[in-house]
Amino acid sequence: MDSIGIKLPPSRKQTTDQQDIDLSGLNLKDKFMNVEPVEEPPKMSMAKEKLLEEARRVLDAEDKSGKKAISIVVIGHVDAGKSTLMGRLLYELGRLDEKTRRANERASEKIGKSSFSWAWGLDGTVEERERGITMDIALETLETPHRQITVLDAPGHKDFIPNMISGASQADCALLVVDATTGEFESGFQRGGQTREHLLLVRSLGVSQVVVAINKLDQVDWSQSRYKEICAELRPFLTQSGFQPQKTSFVPVSAMQGVNLTSVNDAGASSLRQWYSGPSLVDLLDKLIPPIRDISAPLRIPISNVYRRQSSGAAVSGRLCGGVVQVGEKLRVLPGDETAIVKSIELDEAYVPWAASGSNVTLNLTAIDPVNLGIGSVLCAPTDLVPLATLFTARIIVFDIEIPITAGASMELFHHSRDVPVTAVKLISIIDRASGKVLKANPRVLTKGVSAEVRIALRNIQVAGAPQVSRGIPLETFTSNKDMGRILIRRGGETIAAGVILEING
Repeated sequence: MDSIGIKLPPSRKQTTDQQDIDLSGLNLKDKFMNVEPVEEPPKMSMAKEKLLEEARRVLDAEDKSGKKAISIVVIGHVDAGKSTLMGRLLYELGRLDEKTRRANERASEKIGKSSFSWAWGLDGTVEERERGITMDIALETLETPHRQITVLDAPGHKDFIPNMISGASQADCALLVVDATTGEFESGFQRGGQTREHLLLVRSLGVSQVVVAINKLDQVDWSQSRYKEICAELRPFLTQSGFQPQKTSFVPVSAMQGVNLTSVNDAGASSLRQWYSGPSLVDLLDKLIPPIRDISAPLRIPISNVYRRQSSGAAVSGRLCGGVVQVGEKLRVLPGDETAIVKSIELDEAYVPWAASGSNVTLNLTAIDPVNLGIGSVLCAPTDLVPLATLFTARIIVFDIEIPITAGASMELFHHSRDVPVTAVKLISIIDRASGKVLKANPRVLTKGVSAEVRIALRNIQVAGAPQVSRGIPLETFTSNKDMGRILIRRGGETIAAGVILEING
């Protein structure tokens, strides 16, 4: 009853929210009702100084226990048996289970490629399996008594050299696989074959240790003379390419039969034991020496792969080329103005709170759109940015080329997983490789075998007829960061030179 005595009807409770009606009519109700709460980014667990102390303590403990981490890139001419060798090795070391092996065997027989069944342990894409060749970098981990090894299986085909360069730039050591069968070693080692080019590339990218696995010896009746012949051919070239003899080792194997991968006392190794009693492949991998990790250097992570996560954010993989990174850390992406926060770190198939220089990691990132992450970009601390360069001076060694390099020559620059068009704007001098003295200033051309200083500029590209100014790419001088200061130069599908950055000019 109101103040003047009139009885009002009881208030009817509104049974349907008008907003619900509007959302349902527009088919938006589920979208709005199921919005997940925004996840708070993780916080850093320790200060930078404390993190460095922790990293030093753990790395020292690794040194004392002898279980050291190291990464190897598997290289060699196409069809030398690289993926088959690594697939069989993973099986012998218990990293590939029997169920998966049998599934690969049945599936490969079904499409008429039974000889590739071991390679399927690493070649996982449909196209790789159908074509029977490795096209991209496959990453696996394995353990020997004293080493935790990250394996980067690189493509051998010349069409995929850029992918091979990306893999080699993430490696500490190399495993070269050569085919011992008559004619096959020769075709891989002659000019145009990938054996020579791969060795030059990995050496130019800082790899100083190499294990040579002479594969398919079972197909030449375990011939000792063939093994010695191949070793005699390779040794001078390895020395000439810059590998020291004491950091080079050779081992006879058969990937398909699994002979001498883990032991020379295998049942199928009776023919080999008649003349060979040396170490197995695993014995040699177990003795590789990890390089010194520069954990106090500024953080640098060149991105080698970008993955979109179904839940949220993105993930990137790459190798730390200096410094340490931890969960919760804010990182800058260069080139660009974007930042991201490290949500989690994956290392050797396990989640870890931090990772140090030399580690091959996958970083799950938050607070960034995946579209702003590109292969070849570099992650670094916002307080210590990597320089962006469009013009720089480099010291290069020219490989065995037929067409000399001239001023104004167009080339392709490879730096980690990035390749960009460049121009040799000035040939500064030809220098003596041993002493560094200038032999000739302002040369007209650079021919095969010379060492030289050149000025290189990023080349502007045309998009829809309009010139587009090239953005700088993240580079550093070799003295600042050895991994970030190495470059490769290619032209017409051929690697023509490699070198180090002396100075960034613009």
